[in-house]
Amino acid sequence: MIEVRVPHEQEGTKAVVRAWLKKPGEAVAENDPLVELETDKVTQEVPAPAAGLLAEILLDTDAEAVPGALLGRISLEQQDIVRPERSAERKVEGPSHERASTSLSTNESEDAAETRLSPSVRRALLQHDIDPARIRGTGRNGRITREDVDKAVEAATVSHVDGGPKPIAQPRVAEANWTDIPHDRMRRTIAENMVRAVSEAPHVTALFEADFSAITAHKKALAARGTRLSYTAYLLKAAAEAMAVAPAINGRWAEDRIQVSPTVDIGVGTALGDKGLVVPVVRDCASLSLEEIGARLDTLTTKAREGRLERSDVAGGSFTISNHGVSGSLLASPIILHQGQAAILGVGKLQKRVVVLEQKGSDVIAIRPMAYVTLTIDHRVVDGHQTNAWLSRFVDIIENWPAPEA
Repeated sequence: MIEVRVPHEQEGTKAVVRAWLKKPGEAVAENDPLVELETDKVTQEVPAPAAGLLAEILLDTDAEAVPGALLGRISLEQQDIVRPERSAERKVEGPSHERASTSLSTNESEDAAETRLSPSVRRALLQHDIDPARIRGTGRNGRITREDVDKAVEAATVSHVDGGPKPIAQPRVAEANWTDIPHDRMRRTIAENMVRAVSEAPHVTALFEADFSAITAHKKALAARGTRLSYTAYLLKAAAEAMAVAPAINGRWAEDRIQVSPTVDIGVGTALGDKGLVVPVVRDCASLSLEEIGARLDTLTTKAREGRLERSDVAGGSFTISNHGVSGSLLASPIILHQGQAAILGVGKLQKRVVVLEQKGSDVIAIRPMAYVTLTIDHRVVDGHQTNAWLSRFVDIIENWPAPEA
């Protein structure tokens, strides 16, 4: 029997089994897509490690899939196939006198049923006060899936009369003009990660303002030569250089130490409209030129918007940038989401503002392209002094960007 396991290099966020693409007994070829896993960042297909027959599914739909967990088995022998109905029969096999003398109490039966519920299903049942015994599961071996719970909630009405049978789910208050939008798996996972992030890491945000005049001039000069770069590429380059003054910004919290990454691998928040957010990673930014960062960023952004990101494209970031200004936001304090990173940079909308400058010992009023920049830190890893030192250096790099070489 050949084991099918969750990849160990999976990004640290929790994954769930989204769907099996084969059924027990079906033939599979080596590297055939076998099962889909989903995190808040990406949907990943796990390929078959060898050719044969899918013998058994051990982690069903909605089950949590930690790195290294056993998903199922592939066999070359037909007799090894474990189909759902046979699997159920096998669980009650045994000598007839044992079956006759053995019975489960009501509480034991309920406990056994409870263990078959995935964490997401269990949370949904508790949230809506649903008795799982009143739901008919459509999953393998009659298992209740998240979709079963969602359907039960949708079926609940506000017309329940006191004294009648209890509805499967607690009725929701009707709003004449409200529209329900069911959560997809990505939205639920993002929500779970957001709550976990703010409950585990003490967040503190520092705010600076940056003059983008030098960046704007440099960008226009390169465009005139045929090289087009986004402002985000400049942000990545400046952030990588700023790490020198506060290396812990490029680190993360561990229970017995602070870990600092040897390379600056920057994730860039990329909105997918109603589908949520993904964070592709540009690796080793400190060793790349501005143009190389721009090229890699363009490739990753295109893959993200086309839904072609692979697990390796979103794994292993040591720092994150949220360029929320591209959607019009002036100021925000992003949440640190990813695997214990120490900080996340937020950059607001570039906007012309009136500023007071000192020139030749006198104050003058000027109009400059300005943007607010925030650094949100995990205060377990980084203190205020390091935060301000990093932001000061970052702003200094932005405001004193050299003119392109002739």
